[in-house]
Amino acid sequence: MKIEIDALGVRELDALLAAAEKRKTVLARRRPLAAVRQDLIAFAASQGYAIEELIGTPPPATARNAVAPTRKRKRAKAAVKYRDPDNRRNTWSGRGRMPRWLAEKTRRGHNAADFLVPGLARPTAKKSAPIGKRTVFKQG
Repeated sequence: MKIEIDALGVRELDALLAAAEKRKTVLARRRPLAAVRQDLIAFAASQGYAIEELIGTPPPATARNAVAPTRKRKRAKAAVKYRDPDNRRNTWSGRGRMPRWLAEKTRRGHNAADFLVPGLARPTAKKSAPIGKRTVFKQG
């Protein structure tokens, strides 16, 4: 939330300061979240319950038993396969959705293979293409 202080008058500034002081005192009186969480877990245990049974979610990991989250590996940057001859900055690696410039040109009757970078690229296989699928089956 951003407040434009320059646009406020004296009364509004005083009201803003009073509200900020009031909020500051409320926050200062509150106990730390970790302490309240530990008290709740201890109370649930004293009554014979696990906190997961009462809330339905596992407690957050603490610093002692925290497990490093698995990171998703980022795919390597792919080489350019397609390039627009009209604007050389328009390129596509063949991964993901077809870019707008290439989709527009294919709608106008061009083939995507017309925009392949010569000597560097082969066409990207379509999902329905027979590449990698068995086309001849043994009988008997």
